[in-house]
Amino acid sequence: MSDKLLSPVLQSRLDAVLTRCPLVPVITLERLDDAVPLGQALAAGGVTTLEITLRTEHAYGAITALRKALPDAWVGVGTVATLEQYRAAEDAGAQFVITPGSTLELLEYGTQAQAPLIPGISSLSELMEGYRLGYRAFKFFPAEVAGGVPALKAFAGPFPNVRFVPTGGIQAHMAPSYLALSNVVAVGGSWLTPPDLIRAGDWAGITRIARESLEMLKK
Repeated sequence: MSDKLLSPVLQSRLDAVLTRCPLVPVITLERLDDAVPLGQALAAGGVTTLEITLRTEHAYGAITALRKALPDAWVGVGTVATLEQYRAAEDAGAQFVITPGSTLELLEYGTQAQAPLIPGISSLSELMEGYRLGYRAFKFFPAEVAGGVPALKAFAGPFPNVRFVPTGGIQAHMAPSYLALSNVVAVGGSWLTPPDLIRAGDWAGITRIARESLEMLKK
């Protein structure tokens, strides 16, 4: 059994990430030059926690550029599946790391890493493996396929002190029902960054979506 446990410093950083903004855009960049104007457009709409996915080769460069351009935002990386990707993300300046699933190697590295880890889970068994190492916040993915709101309500019974960032298949109108749960601190989604608006450079449109999405949560 591993003796590694999540450090208090990382827990504090993770708390700061999770409480910054209730919406986390899942960002996939086709062009590196779009990174900064996209981040600025989201921030102008009030969304200041940014997850840059590793689905294209521009991710690491985008993280570095966004860290310089938006010093007040939290810039992290998603779709991390290997230890090598985790370390490369830290080298690029990522302030948090999100994985689609969990491996013991990633969980153990995350307990002492520079950038705090939000491990992905879709079942209680996976949650329990991370919980044993001190993790109390997880990405619930793919949220809609894995049971959605009813599943997270059920998870709260045996694990009332665990928080979740559900992601996957969630649209703007679904976000309020997730965030109404006491164990959900933020919702991730790609609806905040429509590819057609990014390709067109419609940054005002991105800002509008971000602002309207946050306003929806207040109703």
